[in-house]
Amino acid sequence: MDLKSKIFLIYGPTASGKSEFAIKLAKKINGEIINADSMQVYKEFRILTARPSKKNFQKIKHHLYGFRNSRKYFSTGDWLKLVIKKIHEVKKRKKIPILVGGTGLYFKALIEGLVEIPIIPLSLRIKTRNLQKKIGQERFYKKLLKVDPLSINQINPSDVQRTIRAYEIKTFTKKSVVEWYKNTKSNFKKKDFYKIIIIQSRPKLIEKISIRTRQMLEIGAILEVKRFLKLKIPKEKSISKAIGIAEISDFLKKMIDKEELAQKISIKTRQYAKRQVTWARGHMKSWKKIHTNKLNNFLKKI
Repeated sequence: MDLKSKIFLIYGPTASGKSEFAIKLAKKINGEIINADSMQVYKEFRILTARPSKKNFQKIKHHLYGFRNSRKYFSTGDWLKLVIKKIHEVKKRKKIPILVGGTGLYFKALIEGLVEIPIIPLSLRIKTRNLQKKIGQERFYKKLLKVDPLSINQINPSDVQRTIRAYEIKTFTKKSVVEWYKNTKSNFKKKDFYKIIIIQSRPKLIEKISIRTRQMLEIGAILEVKRFLKLKIPKEKSISKAIGIAEISDFLKKMIDKEELAQKISIKTRQYAKRQVTWARGHMKSWKKIHTNKLNNFLKKI
């Protein structure tokens, strides 16, 4: 394998050991790590989002971690522009780019490209969200199909965010989201990527999530959320939906105790990990699957 020409992509559910594996891989192949996790771009949360430690940052050069202010909007398109630039910078230094994270949409955008849809006016976005809240997801989805019949097999009826997005696009541009996405093109060729999914057994993943949750709470996640809540960031912002914020907020209001807090965050994290695995099954069929107990063997062979 010609490693020098490759861009390594590492995906896996939360707490599966992606970051640790990426560091070992970077040492082995002279690589630099680039973030592909939508929550780890925000600077306000180092502990809550399980961002790699400062010690790990010193071992291997890391990019696009903790650089964005949570008050500012940050889209998949914003990430894609930055990551394309970073990949070229890393390659220019004769290093191998290693993208690691659990945001499937980021990887999809990088591999397949992302369409340049016009910016939707804020007034329309607010109006659309209010409409969805007022009539509920089931009726809103039916309303979407009336204005945009092409989206019927493209969007899951229960996917609130994508349903709202499709409705906004059709309303503003008079063009279906399906038509917009037909003409997408990646900046790279498919052969440029070496794509890995880390597989972890469900019982082991649940155990690791539970341990990591309790560690986070002990080393400062509660203080991080306390500081964040003082910023009064609107709940509509994606960062406000990060796992742990609502639960720690309830704990600070004395609505739940610390044991309930740990349980609630663990359960929510497990549910998120399950969604990540489901995404991989649907969108990453061609990726190389490596179980956690085979990662060292992979590193020896590469």
